This record gives sequence, structure tokens and C-alpha cells, in this order.
Amino acid sequence: MQKLTFYAQSAPQKLDRIGAYLDEWLSWDVARHRHGYVCIAMEAMDQLLMACHFHINLFVDSFLKMVLKLLELDKPHLQILGTNSFVKFANIEEDTPSYHRSYDFFVSRFSEMCHSSYEDPDIHTKIRTAGIKGLQGVLRKTVNDELQANIWDPQHMDKIVPSLLFNLQSAGKATATERRSPSPQAPVEEESLLELTEHCFRELLGRATYGNIKNAITPVLIHLDNHSLWEGKNFALRCFEIVMHSVQSQHSHLVIQQLLGHLDANSKNSPMVRSGIVAVLLEAAAIAVSGSVGIVLEVFNTLLGQLHLSVHYDLACYGDSSNSGTKMNTINEERQLQEAVITTIGSFANTLPKYQRSDVMLSIMRKILDPGVHPVLASTGSGPEGTRMIQVMLLKSLVQIGECRETAQRSHIRTRAHKEHMVTAGFQTTNMLTALPSSILGPLLSFSLSEDPEVRLLVLTILLGFIDRHDNRPKVSAISIMSDISVLKLKGDKCSKQDIVFMKKHGEELYRHISLVCKDPSSDQKHYETLFTLLALLSMELANGEVVVDLINLALTLQDVAVSTEESLPVYNRCAVHALVAAYLNLISQLTTVPAFCQHIQEVIDVRQKEMPYLLPEDIFIERPRLPSSLEKVEGEVLFLKSKIAVVLSGSGYNTDRLAVPYFSHHTEEDGPPNRKKSIGDIVSLPEEVEFKNNPEEEERTPAEEITFESLKHFLVDTVGMVEQEREHGKQVVERFQNKVNQIFETTMTPPPSPSAQSVPLFELKFPSGFVY
Repeated sequence: MQKLTFYAQSAPQKLDRIGAYLDEWLSWDVARHRHGYVCIAMEAMDQLLMACHFHINLFVDSFLKMVLKLLELDKPHLQILGTNSFVKFANIEEDTPSYHRSYDFFVSRFSEMCHSSYEDPDIHTKIRTAGIKGLQGVLRKTVNDELQANIWDPQHMDKIVPSLLFNLQSAGKATATERRSPSPQAPVEEESLLELTEHCFRELLGRATYGNIKNAITPVLIHLDNHSLWEGKNFALRCFEIVMHSVQSQHSHLVIQQLLGHLDANSKNSPMVRSGIVAVLLEAAAIAVSGSVGIVLEVFNTLLGQLHLSVHYDLACYGDSSNSGTKMNTINEERQLQEAVITTIGSFANTLPKYQRSDVMLSIMRKILDPGVHPVLASTGSGPEGTRMIQVMLLKSLVQIGECRETAQRSHIRTRAHKEHMVTAGFQTTNMLTALPSSILGPLLSFSLSEDPEVRLLVLTILLGFIDRHDNRPKVSAISIMSDISVLKLKGDKCSKQDIVFMKKHGEELYRHISLVCKDPSSDQKHYETLFTLLALLSMELANGEVVVDLINLALTLQDVAVSTEESLPVYNRCAVHALVAAYLNLISQLTTVPAFCQHIQEVIDVRQKEMPYLLPEDIFIERPRLPSSLEKVEGEVLFLKSKIAVVLSGSGYNTDRLAVPYFSHHTEEDGPPNRKKSIGDIVSLPEEVEFKNNPEEEERTPAEEITFESLKHFLVDTVGMVEQEREHGKQVVERFQNKVNQIFETTMTPPPSPSAQSVPLFELKFPSGFVY
């Protein structure tokens, strides 16, 4: 070999004749079964390849012919020998391209070796390992050579990818079995085969570009279909975990879009198959968060379409009069699919920037208002029950989006010091103006007017998910009277300017809908518990001094609602509202840290515990509450006094003027008559753009006012004068108010003046310090 190598390097033009000579002798030895000489010929060719790789094109044809002859033989050791030689050749980087090579035979033969079924497990493992190495060699040799036949063509991918998946599955099963029952004689080749297969699969996917990623993923989907691997989920999840971690991050969305298309293609398949695909989608979305996932509204339309179909199948199966056991099994599978789709929608929303998430939520709301706009639902004729079920499912999707946003923000809080590694940058919502814009909050609050209690509860849950930014929700989820809320370790930041603007803009609307849910006779324990959590989160997340007073006023107004005989509320609801008010005032009094406020709340709670325990949450929010026959004598010391609360709060610097105005004493036109319930379709309408008429015959055109410097000057002067005039008018009103109050105090609280002494108003008397609290 030394002489042959020196000769080949000295006279490289002779390499083609040397290769032909070795090929001729190998054919001679193969025909005569002289396998020892066959091994010598391949060893000689291998050494020549390594020594003369700069002139590899001169004898590579002869080399490939020799490898081909060995692979065609039905001799395992010769097949392995030929494969090892091919792998050595594949690892050589060539400087000059080749115009006439073809690797089609090698792809077919190596793929066939990957499915070897020799009776001897040791032999078939070695042959499968050789097949995987051969495919890896073909990939390395062809993927970057534009002159070769495109390895990404379906005719090649349909052989390579299933071969890898077959070994990934079979080797994984064998390894799992060995781990459960280890044996000293157990071979280690199975583990190496699994690792080699996974490495080859990752390398294949990592080399895929934008134009050929589809050809690499399609065989994966077909393989999972043909072998019914969606239902088990485990292998499918493992498979796409490798896929999502291996493909280039900018191509992740292509994989997800293929999964969505495959889900649509299996719309008529069993719910377990569809559920498996959805589970894989969920896993893929979770992995792709850190990548460039170009998710658009069409993705969510696909998932929402699957929800519509599942509800239709659910109702159709429910109305079927066939075997009840099979029917209930199918219904349960459809329900599992629906939950999986809802969870996946939330996971996808977690990968979107804020502006796209708002678009998704608005799109879902439009479908809630009019489910018939979806062509699938419109053709099913599922009726009112189908419409209600779909609306509930869509609201659950909004709940999931809020939950995912809440989880992402918790992650942001935990990893604030490691911003360079954050994967939830798109969900760092620092204010509610961006989290809940008017286009979303308005229709969302309107859903609380629904006649369906489940819908109202879902709306409240959605609000909780968006308001809770410091993970306080689990700490205040149970409604109770706590003597010391410091044990809850509640967290919060100072209310930002954006949050203050949000509450000034939407606070009244929030309070109004909270009141309406409280006054609904169909509200139960879950509604009141969720309302308590909502009020608590508003107090900790979005409350400044003004909002605190508004929330206290809202609570006292709700107490008036429970006491009023005009509201036709059942006894349970009246007691529940009283209990809710007591629990919330107990919480917010400790948050404000005003001693007199806390003392008054505690005094009322103590009286209720002795005389009317059914007005407290511990006695009303239980499985079997003891309700009184009527609530006609709820008065006096068992009620929280607005006047007393106003005095103690004003003494601590709070502006209590707003306490004088109760909230929501009457129904509005939007609420409709008190005795009529509304469905979602009746109460919600999304804002649409205003259409302006440009026809001069339909509207009169007003002449445009000419704008000059003088007109602007007069306008500014007039504006300043108006501001000063309004300010002076306000001072006069306050002075007249104070004078009138002084007159009232003088006439009602002081004795008539005597001739001998000048009277002093009672509120101006100087009391000894011992009489002052």
C-alpha cells in the first residue's frame, strides 16, 4: 500500500486506471466468494481516497461501483463494509464539483437496510445502524451540492424520513424495555442506534431551507397517519419536539402551518386522532415561542373551525339513539378535543405580539356575536344549543388567552434580571390600556348581561386573567373574613399613570357591570367568589386614592341593593351580596391602613357574627347555608354606615365627595327592562366604522370657515377668558355652599341666642382633649 499510494500521488493521472483495476479484481473475487480479497480491495480503495482526495474525481466512479456491488450482496458483513467505505467517502470535502454522479440507488438501498428484519437481533441492529450511517453520508454529500439530484425531492424524502422514524420508534421501544428490565447481557447497540437515528434526523431537519422544509415534514405526517401514531400521542409529541428544536427558528411557522393543514385534512377523522394533532400543535407552539413564529389570524380561524366541528359532532352524537356506551365514549372524546383546542389557542396567543393578540381576541368576539358566520356551523343547523355551546367555547378561548398572558407575566417577574434570555417579551404588559383596549373591553363587559350564568362567569374570569399582574389571584380566590391580610403576602406596585387613565376611562363601566352581575338572581357562589377576587385585584393593581373611594362607594351601593325591597332578589342572593360586601370592605380597610375604618368594619362584622351570621361569607358560601325566611330587619348595627366611613376616610386625606353619589340606582336603556333577560346576540355589538355620506343631494354642505391669524388670536383670548370665568364661577359656588351649610348648622344645632350672651355654633366649640378621638 505504501508503494501504491506513493505511485498514485506521484502520477495522479493514473488514478482512474488504478480504480478500474481494483474494481475488476473486486468483481472477480465477489463472483468466486473470496471475501478476504474483497476486504483487501476495499481497504486499498479507502486508503487511496484518504491520500489522494484532491484528485478524487478520477477514480470515484470506480469506487462507487465497488460499494454498489457490496451493497447488492446478501451478506451482512459485506453490506456493512461497503457502507463504512461510503461513509468515509462522504466525509471528504471535495474542491471540484461532479457532474455525473447519482446517489438514487444508495438512497433506496440504505433505506431498505434501515428496515432490516434478520432473525438475529444483533445482526439486524448492525445492518440498521449501517443504513442510518449511509443515509447520513448521502445527506452530507448531496445537500450542499447544487449539481447533484435534489435530495429534498419527495421521491427521496419519502424513503429517508420514514426510515429514520421507523428506527426512532423501534429503537426507542427496545431501549425503554431494557430500562424497565435491565440485564447484564443486554446489548448496548440499541441505545447507540437510537442516538444515531435522532442525530441523523436532527441533521436532516437542520439543513432544510425555506423552500424544502415542506418536503421534509410531509413524510413525517404521512408516517404518523399510516401507523396510527396520533392516538398514542407520545411518539408524535417526541417526534415534533425533535422537529421544532432542529429546524431553523425562522422556519418554525412553516411547520406549524403544515400541522394546521393536516388538522383540516383530518376533520372527519376520529376525535382521538384530531386530539393528537392538536396536542402536537400545543407542544410545537410552546417550543417555538423563542423563534420567529409568523402566526396570523388564519391559524386561529383553523383552530376555531375545529371547535365548531367538534361541537357539531358532539351534538350529533348526543342526539343519536344508537349504542349508549359508544355514544358517551365519543362525546367524552369530543369534549377532550375541545379542551385541547382551547388550550392550544391560548398557547398560540402567547407567541404573538400585543397588537396581533388584540386582533385575535376581537376576531373571536365577532364569532361569539354571530356564530353563523362560520360556514361549517351555518351548514350544520345545530340550533340554539349549538350556538350557546360554541359561544361558551369561544369565551373559554378568551379565558385561555388571558391565562397564558398571566403566566407569561409571572415568568417576566421571575426572570426580570435575565432579560436577554426572556421568551415572553411580547407579553410584558405594563398597563391596562394596552392589555384591554376599548375595542375589546366594551364588548367583553357587555357579555356580562347574558342570561347564561356560565357566560357571565367566563367574562369575570377573563377580566381576572388580564388584571392580575403580580400573581395575587390565587391568594384572594376564596371569599372570607380575614383578621390579618398580611399573611397573604400580597404584591403590587404604585399605580402608574397609564393605569390611572384606564380607570378614569373605564372605571364607571366596570363598576356598573359588577353591580349588574351582583343583582342577577341566577348568580351563585362561584359568581360572588369571582366578583370578590375581581374587586380585590382592582384594589391592588389599579387603585389610587380616587379609585379606592369609588370601590368603597360601589360596595356600599351593593349593600343598599341587598337591603332595598325594590330589587326582586331571592333571599340567598341578598345574603350573598351582604357577605361579599363584608369580605371586601374587610380587605380594603386593611389595605388602606386607616385604623378607624378598620375598627368600624370589624365592629359590624362582630355584630353580624352574633346576630346575623348568614350575612357573612363563612355561613352563606357553604354547601348547605342556613337561610332566614326573610331579610326585613337588616338595619342598624349590622350595616356598614356610609356617613361614618366618609368621616374616617376624609380625616385620613381621602376625597370622599364621591361617596355622596350612589352607583347604578336604576336600569339603563342598554340593560333593558329588569324582568327581561338577554342573550349574547341581543346585548353586544362591536364598534364599526362610521360611514359618511358624500352625496350632496342627501346632506347640506356647510361653508368652510376661513382660518386667519386674527381668528386664531381671538379664539385663544376667548378660551383663556372662558377658563378664568369658569374658575371664578366655581369659587362663587363653593362660597355659597359653605355659607348655606353654616346657616343650616346655626339653625339646627345651636340654641337660640340670648340677649346676655353671644351664641357659639356647636361645631366651633373647643372640647377638652379627653373627648376627642
